[in-house]
Amino acid sequence: MDILDCPPSYSLGLCLCKELGLTPLILRVTLYSTFCSSTSRRFHPRPPLPTWLIMEIGDWDSVLQFTSDAIGLNIQLPKHDRPIPGRSDSATSPHLQTPTPPDSNDGSPVCDGNSDGNVLVSVSTTFYPGANIHSFPPDIALLSADSVFFYVHSQVLLGPSNNNFRCLIPNSSKDSGHDLVVHIPEQSPVLNVILHALYEMSCAHYSPSFEVLTTAVNLLDEYGIDPKSQITPSSPLYTLLLSHAPLFPLDVYTLASKYDLFDLAVSTSPHLLSFPLSSLTDEMAVNIGPKYLRRLFFLHIGRSDALKRLLLQPPHPHAPTPWCDFTDQKTLTRAWALASAYLAWDARPDLSTSFLESALSPLVENLSCDLCKQALNDRIKNLIVQWSVVKRTI
Repeated sequence: MDILDCPPSYSLGLCLCKELGLTPLILRVTLYSTFCSSTSRRFHPRPPLPTWLIMEIGDWDSVLQFTSDAIGLNIQLPKHDRPIPGRSDSATSPHLQTPTPPDSNDGSPVCDGNSDGNVLVSVSTTFYPGANIHSFPPDIALLSADSVFFYVHSQVLLGPSNNNFRCLIPNSSKDSGHDLVVHIPEQSPVLNVILHALYEMSCAHYSPSFEVLTTAVNLLDEYGIDPKSQITPSSPLYTLLLSHAPLFPLDVYTLASKYDLFDLAVSTSPHLLSFPLSSLTDEMAVNIGPKYLRRLFFLHIGRSDALKRLLLQPPHPHAPTPWCDFTDQKTLTRAWALASAYLAWDARPDLSTSFLESALSPLVENLSCDLCKQALNDRIKNLIVQWSVVKRTI
């Protein structure tokens, strides 16, 4: 019988048994292997192992393992494709044990978002309970429409108000009691600007938009507060509104005219010198009002007329010389009249002094007389000085 017909473990055992003298057991294995080989060639299913061989096959693996360890051979035993009937897993592989897996939470933090039960409350970073903004602690809390708390003093709010802060705050301290919370139907950025104005504090570090500032100023009337008394040249709100004048000159001027804030309108008017009055709509004119609209028109017209009057006078003639008499000096007069007519035709109230100098200085290049050149330079300098002192505000 060929040894290759035997299973791998048995063929390996046959070689070892020849060396160890285990003939009876090998003969029994060989006979059974021969029987299996002959039946498998006829495509018959392989008969099950007899019970006496099953037990010894299990012991055979142990013997092979023991023997290989004893003689120093590196033998890899094949694994059974299926469990051997009549023998448990612990018997066949007593050294293999499945370790108990660790707890899935071991080594990992357990987060429970609702374990603390805390409630998030938004409080103003300026008007909070411990803020040192007044000599007395706050006695009232204002809750904005977007749920932000402002802890303030009722006397500060009721002082400039003639309607008990829109009839939301009791006038008597006895009626107000303690821990009074008043709901204000305004967003927190708008309410923040109003409270800063009442406390005469700057809210510039919050960077409120011009729309928020405008809304806050328009709401002062509703809370019984006169905007004119709160927006003065020394108030932080005045400075904050004026900082938006370069970008929103007409809007700031309209807001100032609406509440008769003369100082704010005056400081804003220079930024309107470049504004084309022809682009004013009826709605804009109504919002500005006749009083401040008239002043704005007179500012534009007055500066344009002033520029025309300043350009009208030509350079002063010098005494006649052998190389430049009065006839020769008429050339400078005609050149000045032509240049001044060009400037007067497009006399804008926002015309800069540098533009005037650049438009008139090239006239010197066409003059050969040094006295005429000096007279022209003196006239240009005088024009620039006079134009710079023309009133730029309403």
